Amino acid sequence: MDLLSKLKKEWFLVGMVLAIALAILTPNWGKSGGVLHLDTLTVLGIALVFFLHGLGLSPKAIADGVSNWKLHIYVQCSTFVAYPLLWLVFGKEMLAYMPAALAFGFCYLFVLPSTISSSVAMTAIGKGNLPGAIFNASLSSILGVFITPLLIQAFMGMEGADLNLLDSVISISKMLLLPMILGQLLRPWLLEWTQKHKSVVNKLDKYVILTIVYSAFCDSIEHGIWSDFSLPLLIASIVLCFLVLVVMVHSIQWGAKKVGFHHQDEVTAVFCGSKKTLAAGIPMAKVIFAHNPNLGMILLPIMLYHPLQIFYCAILANRYAKVAVEPR
Repeated sequence: MDLLSKLKKEWFLVGMVLAIALAILTPNWGKSGGVLHLDTLTVLGIALVFFLHGLGLSPKAIADGVSNWKLHIYVQCSTFVAYPLLWLVFGKEMLAYMPAALAFGFCYLFVLPSTISSSVAMTAIGKGNLPGAIFNASLSSILGVFITPLLIQAFMGMEGADLNLLDSVISISKMLLLPMILGQLLRPWLLEWTQKHKSVVNKLDKYVILTIVYSAFCDSIEHGIWSDFSLPLLIASIVLCFLVLVVMVHSIQWGAKKVGFHHQDEVTAVFCGSKKTLAAGIPMAKVIFAHNPNLGMILLPIMLYHPLQIFYCAILANRYAKVAVEPR
């Protein structure tokens, strides 16, 4: 019963494993142009998810966090400068010792924007600056629409990646930014309805991600890109993701103390600056890498990094909460 309870609690992580297993068994169903036509369905699902994100963002909470420019610059530099530097320093070694698609997957992980929901949630648990977290997580998502394709072009374009930068920015804006803006505009009329159906709305983005994961792995299996992918390489990828997470979290934490952030701003900086988005990352990859059969392997690092960051940051958030309430 304890095992069932844990599996139910972590149903999303279990669902990702099952989606991959199902893709192995039924690649013809979920591939692009396959029986289920998931390439069309997922585009609509992504638009709906970001429309709901737009509905959920409180303009007042974002406005309350606007004035803290020192925090905003620190967080955005952590996301879009510090992480990409990892590729500049270690990119050649990654390309030398792992399949190119997997190495590019790590490059893609490093240039992704931050999450919204889990960054804000972890900040709340750790007694951090919540308005600052909402503003920075939202800003990161918007900036990522433009910065992520630009960095991919800079880092991977020289390696033969087929990317039309302007087309990618326009496509990502239509898929993510436009529905989010529409959600904000319709928030006064639809917010009450979404609150009544919160249990379904909060899970919808995860359902869409599971569908995209299944479709991406169906495509990669159909094209046979996993034939050279070994168990040791998978284990090495997990270890590398964990090392990146730990080093970046504590580097951002150390830097926040050095620039003089108080507890609330430090918590916000750590959780907004160290997170990478799976919810926006997967649909963005579908646009940037188009019909690349290596998409499944390119997505692997963010799929591994996502559960690791939630697990590790949840522990850290609880520690921050204790420090905040305990007398000194």
